[in-house]
Amino acid sequence: MMFDWTFFALAIPAVIFAGVSKAGFASGAAFAATPLLALVLSPGEALGLMLPLLMVMDVTALRPYWGKWHWPSARALILGSLPGLALGALIYHLADPDFFRLLIGVVAISFVLWQVARRAGWIAIRPRPLGPGVGLAAGAVAGFTSFVSHAGGPPAAIYLLAQGLGKTAFQATTVIVFWAINLLKFIPFLFLGIFTRDTAVGVAMLAPFAILGAVLGVRAHHLVPERVFFGLTYVLLSMTGAKLIWDALT
Repeated sequence: MMFDWTFFALAIPAVIFAGVSKAGFASGAAFAATPLLALVLSPGEALGLMLPLLMVMDVTALRPYWGKWHWPSARALILGSLPGLALGALIYHLADPDFFRLLIGVVAISFVLWQVARRAGWIAIRPRPLGPGVGLAAGAVAGFTSFVSHAGGPPAAIYLLAQGLGKTAFQATTVIVFWAINLLKFIPFLFLGIFTRDTAVGVAMLAPFAILGAVLGVRAHHLVPERVFFGLTYVLLSMTGAKLIWDALT
C-alpha cells in the first residue's frame, strides 16, 4: 500500500463522501469509496482499509439517530445478514483479485441502473409493509454484498422503502443495521488476513476524515437535496465501476 499523493487525492474525498452518505443519506453512496480505492489498491486492501473507517462512521452516526429506528425491520435485516456474510467469507477465500474487481464493478453499475429505473418509474416500490421473511432474504443479500464490496445498501433499501418509513426512521434503521453488519464482518476479515500493518496506518490517517464526513452527513440529512447528492454519486459510480470491470477483464 503506497501512501503517495495519488492515494490521498482519492482516499480523502472518497472517505468524506462515504461518511456524508452513510450518516445522512442511508448509506446510498457510501460504498463508492471502495471502487475508488480499488483504482489504486488491490480489492483486498480497499476492503480492509474501508471497514474500520466505516465502523468509525457508524459510531459517529449512532448517537444522533439513537432509538429512532424501526426495530422489527432492523432485526430482520441483521439476522438475515448472517448467512450472506458467511457466503461472502467463503467466496473471498476461493476467488482471485480480478474476480472482486469485476464483482465490485458490476455491483456499482447495477446499483446505478437500479436507481435510474426506480426514479424513472420503471420499478415501482410501493409503501406496503413486507413480512419478516422478506426482510431476512433482503438481509442475506445485503450481508453478502456488504462483505465482498461494502455495498449492502441497495438490498436493504429496497426492503426498507417498502415499509413506508419516514425519512429519519429510514436513515436511523440503516445506521443500526450496518453498525451491526460491519461489527459482524470484522472477525472474518481478521481471519482472512485482509487487515495488515499498512491498513492500520491508513485507517489512523483517514479516521479524522471519516468522522468529519459523518458529522457533515448528519447535518446534511436535513439540508441537502437528495437529488443533487445522488446525481453526482451515480456519475461517479458509473465511471469507477466501468473502470474496474475493464481492468478485471483485460
